[in-house]
Amino acid sequence: MTIWSEPQPDSRFVAVDGLQIHYKRAGRGPALVLLHGSASSLQHFDHAAALLSESFDVIRPDLPGCGLTGPRTDRDYRIPAYTATVADFLEALGVPHYAVAGNSLGGNIAWNLALDQPERVTGLVLVNATGYPEKEVPAGLRLTRNPLLRPLLRRVMPRAAIERNLRANVGPHSTIVDDAMVDRAHQLMNRPGNRSAFVDFCNTDQPDRSAQIPRITAPTLVLRSAGIDGQHFTRDIPGAEELVHPHGGHLLPEEEPRWVSDAITQFLRSSTDTPTH
Repeated sequence: MTIWSEPQPDSRFVAVDGLQIHYKRAGRGPALVLLHGSASSLQHFDHAAALLSESFDVIRPDLPGCGLTGPRTDRDYRIPAYTATVADFLEALGVPHYAVAGNSLGGNIAWNLALDQPERVTGLVLVNATGYPEKEVPAGLRLTRNPLLRPLLRRVMPRAAIERNLRANVGPHSTIVDDAMVDRAHQLMNRPGNRSAFVDFCNTDQPDRSAQIPRITAPTLVLRSAGIDGQHFTRDIPGAEELVHPHGGHLLPEEEPRWVSDAITQFLRSSTDTPTH
């Protein structure tokens, strides 16, 4: 059985903003950064990254508060803090230009990077991304805002609750939620500090930058599952393209890694000239 709470043979670490950022890197070609969602980890992109590494230098970190990176000492889980840390992470790796693709929270960070680092972001892929205030909050996140449950969830995150959350976030026909997936999520959530970081994140008031989204200049592809609400990126980002998966859920890169990787590869090849690192 894989011990997900410990480094794997291809794990790497780099010191950034007081954190030891855990990341994996594989492939050759233009740099492509993959950002996972909340309560997740870089393994979210395992299958998609394997496919994408045939064409790109694929870099995927565990975001602060997640995976093997662990919590921030300042407990700052605002999107601008995530965005600055990702920018500093890529600076530490010596990657001056990159395309960035993100799922959910990772998509939110990705489009904020495109706003804040327009000279560096050469392409943007938003996969069921967040960032609009009317986006529906998942049930699992709402539970952490209950003042009675909050202290309990800092101490324990039951495996059954994690399994229910995973099943609620995949499409109706998906079969990807198995014991191995639940074990991975449970092990990583229960690493020291990660539970409290998740509770802190869910109880953080996020700034609303959605009015600035039309200022994004990077070529943009929106990948969306048909049942996902509260997204207006295609409407608001000039020239954005959109592909809609008919029955995928929130975890589209894990549910449909070939569909996602093919869409990213075709888009970046046709619309950007990302410098090779």
